[in-house]
Amino acid sequence: MKSVIIVQARIGSSRFPNKVMKEINGIPIIELLLKRLTQSKKTQKIVVATTKEKKDDLLFKFIKKIGFDCYRGSEKDVLKRYFEAAKIYKADYVVRITGDCPLIDPQIIDECLKIIQLKKADYVSNIFPPTFPDGLDVEVISFSTLKKINRLANSFAQREGVTKYIRDNEKNFKIINFKRKGEDLSKLRLTVDEEEDLTLVKKIFEYYRPKIYFNLNSIISLYKKNKNLFLINSHIPRNEGSKLSDGQKLWKRAQKVILGGNMLLSKNPNMFLPTKWPTYFSKTKGYFVWDLENKKYSDLSLMSVGTNILGYSHNEVDNAVKKVLKLGNMSTLNCSEEVELAEKLLSLHPWFDVVKFARTGGEANSIAIRIARSNTKNTNVAFCGYHGWHDWYLSSNIKNKSNLDAHLLKGLNPLGVPKELVNTSFPFHYNDYKTLEKLVDKRKIGVIKMEVCRSESPNVKFLRKVRELCDRKGIVLIFDECSSGFRECLGGLHKKIGVYPDMAIFGKALGNGYAITAILGKKHVMDAAKKSFISSTFWTERIGPAAALKTLEVMERTKSWNKITFTGNKIINIWKKLSNRYKIRISVNGIPSLAKFQFLSKKHLSYKTFITQELLKKKILGGNGVYSCTSHDDKILRDYEYHLDKIFYKISNCENGKKDINEFLETPKSFIPFSRLN
Repeated sequence: MKSVIIVQARIGSSRFPNKVMKEINGIPIIELLLKRLTQSKKTQKIVVATTKEKKDDLLFKFIKKIGFDCYRGSEKDVLKRYFEAAKIYKADYVVRITGDCPLIDPQIIDECLKIIQLKKADYVSNIFPPTFPDGLDVEVISFSTLKKINRLANSFAQREGVTKYIRDNEKNFKIINFKRKGEDLSKLRLTVDEEEDLTLVKKIFEYYRPKIYFNLNSIISLYKKNKNLFLINSHIPRNEGSKLSDGQKLWKRAQKVILGGNMLLSKNPNMFLPTKWPTYFSKTKGYFVWDLENKKYSDLSLMSVGTNILGYSHNEVDNAVKKVLKLGNMSTLNCSEEVELAEKLLSLHPWFDVVKFARTGGEANSIAIRIARSNTKNTNVAFCGYHGWHDWYLSSNIKNKSNLDAHLLKGLNPLGVPKELVNTSFPFHYNDYKTLEKLVDKRKIGVIKMEVCRSESPNVKFLRKVRELCDRKGIVLIFDECSSGFRECLGGLHKKIGVYPDMAIFGKALGNGYAITAILGKKHVMDAAKKSFISSTFWTERIGPAAALKTLEVMERTKSWNKITFTGNKIINIWKKLSNRYKIRISVNGIPSLAKFQFLSKKHLSYKTFITQELLKKKILGGNGVYSCTSHDDKILRDYEYHLDKIFYKISNCENGKKDINEFLETPKSFIPFSRLN
C-alpha cells in the first residue's frame, strides 16, 4: 500500500504572502518542512501541490531544485488539486500537510497511517478534535474516500477545505481521531500564519541549531523550561486562518502596513460586521459586488459611500474614461474637459459665475473655507453637519471634545490640530435659527457652512432666514452638497428649494465613482482667492472631468434623480411597514435616496450588527441604511424585504424580552458609525 504525503503550498497567501519561502537560519520554511517529512518511516513519496498561477512559478522551480516532486493544479479548488496529485502518484493513502507547518512531527504521521491501515478507516486525523499544538496537524485519507468526496463536495468551502466534506458528513464515513496522551496542547501555536508565529518558530529552530530533526517531545521540553517564549503568539486563536475570509485575512495585513487599515472610516469593516465583513472587492457591476473569493453580493448598503448614483461600472461612463486614457491622462498642457465641465455646471446653476475643481470632498471643503475667509474680515466659521477631516473643522473640538458629537463622531480627538485654531469654528444645529443668530453676534462669524439636508427635511423658512442673515451681516454662505447634490434634481438640492448660497460644493455622485469635486461660487466671492494660494498637480488630471461630463449627460437623459428617489421611498416604506408589523420603534432620516433608520432602543448597535450579519448570509451587503442607485430594481427590493422581515421578527422577540440578541450575534458589535444627525 503506497502512502503519499501531499504538501499544500503557494506563494500568494492572502494573509502572510510568501510565508513558505521565509527563511529560518538561511533555509526556506518549505525546505525545512520537506526535509523533516523525509523522516517518516511509513510514507513512500513526498509531493508539493501548488497552483498553476504565475506567482507560484518561483515555488515550483525551487521545489524541483531541492529534489522534490511538485504538482500544479487549481488555486481555489484545493480538493481537486489533491485528488489529481494523488491519482498521478498512485497513492492508496494521502497524508495532507500544509506548507506553513515546518515543525511537523513525522512520528505523528506514522501513527496516523498505522491507525488508518489497521482499522480500515476512511479518515484519520489529530484535529477532530485537536489535542496537539496548532501546526502539527495531520490528516490521512484513503484514496477511495478522496475520490468520493471529490465527486460529492460542491460548496466553495468544501472544495477549498479538502476534507471539510468528511467533517460535514461524519456519519457517512469511518473517522478516527488520534488523541495525544497527557496534556492537551491544542492552544499552543507552532504554525506560521502571522509574523509573531514566524518569530517563535525561528527561536525554536535557533535553540536546537544546527539540528533540524527534533520532535514534539523536544519542543515540549523547551516549552516547560521557558513558557514565556511561547507567549509571543498566544493571543492568536487556533486555526484563525481557516475561519477568516480572504478579505478578512487581507484586512489583518492591511492594519500592519496601512495607517488605520484603510483610507476611509466609512469603509472600515468594523463599522459593518467585525471579523465577517468581506472588506475588499474584486469587481463590480450595477448593484453587484464580488469579493476576493468571487462571491457575488447585492449592495443595499452605501453604494461606495454614495458615489455611484448610476450603479457600478456604468458602461457609458467607463467608456468615456477609457477613451481619454487611450489619448493620455496627464500632460504639461491642460485638459479641455475641465472647461466643458465648468460650463456645464454653471449652466445648471446660473446664479454662480466661476468654478474651482478638486478631487475629494475634504479638499473641496477646505478650498471653499479658504476662499470664503479670504473674502471676509471675520474669519470665524459657523458650521452644521459633516465637512471633512481638515484642521479648520476638527479645531471645533479643541476646547470642547463634544462639539462634533452630532456632526461626526462622539468625543473625536483633534490631536495634531494647532491649538491656535481654538475658537475659530463653531457648530450649530440644523433648523435652530435662534442659536445661529446668537452665535453670529457673539463669535464674529464671517462664514456659515452647512449641509442643505441631514436627518430632517430641508426647512425652507430656516434656509431663507440663514440667507437673509448672511446678506445682512456680510457673511459668506456655503452649502456643502457633496452628498445631496444631483439626488433630487439635476444639480444641487438648494436649486430645488430655491435658496441660493454664495458657494456650493459638489462631489460624490458627480463622477459616478471617479474622483472629481467642484466648488461653484459667485465671482466677487471667488475672486478673493487669487490673493491666496490654492493649487495641486492632480487637480489637473483628465479622468475626473471626463467621467463627470458623461455622468451628467446620463443623469439628464435618464432623469436619474426621479428613479433613485422613487427607490428610496420604496425602501423607507419597507422599514416603516416592518416596524409597524412587529411593533419596533425606529426613526427614519435623510433624503429618500440617502435614507437611514435607527432602532429607538439601547440595543440599537446590536440590532444593526445583526441585520448586517443575517443579510450577508443571503449575499446582501446591508445594514440600517440604503444609498439608492438607478440599478436597484424591484427584484432586489422584494428579496430585501423578504429577508428583512425575518430579521425584524427576531429583533422584536429580543426587544420584548423573549430572546437575547447576544445569542444571535456571531461577531462583536459594529463600531459606532458617523453620527451626522444635523
